[in-house]
Amino acid sequence: AAMRHLPYFCRGEVMKGFGRGSKELGIPTDERANFSEQVVESFLSSISTGTYYGWACVGNGDVHKMVLIIGCNPFYKNIKKSVVRILPYFKDDFYGEILSIVIIGYIRPEKNFSSLEALISAIQEDTVEAKRQLDLPEHLKLKEDNFFHLPEGKTINH
Repeated sequence: AAMRHLPYFCRGEVMKGFGRGSKELGIPTDERANFSEQVVESFLSSISTGTYYGWACVGNGDVHKMVLIIGCNPFYKNIKKSVVRILPYFKDDFYGEILSIVIIGYIRPEKNFSSLEALISAIQEDTVEAKRQLDLPEHLKLKEDNFFHLPEGKTINH
């Protein structure tokens, strides 16, 4: 069921998240991006919670590999669903920028973890799997999709 709607194209503004990625998970702010609640609600009804991989672009910048986590994160007992993207390092924060993503594949369902260490380990394993999948020729072609080229003056389009 998770794969039924893939690839999935989405665009929205980058917002601040819960603020625990750097401190607790060791994922710096410049490697994470969160969509607004409006964007999350617009597509979460059609995509199952879990961990995904795909391509991402901030503004009209370069397209990068990404890991995408959709869900409530049971380890932290969140109530609202969120979307967090883990990507390569950017020199500055990019809150307020337009983030364009293409979700290509599914890694695993959302689940709880017995410890923070187990959660961190799963994130690291997900990242390795995402990189492996995105190096496949059938996934590389979506990196060049015209979706990643924002026209001048383009605003949020989700």
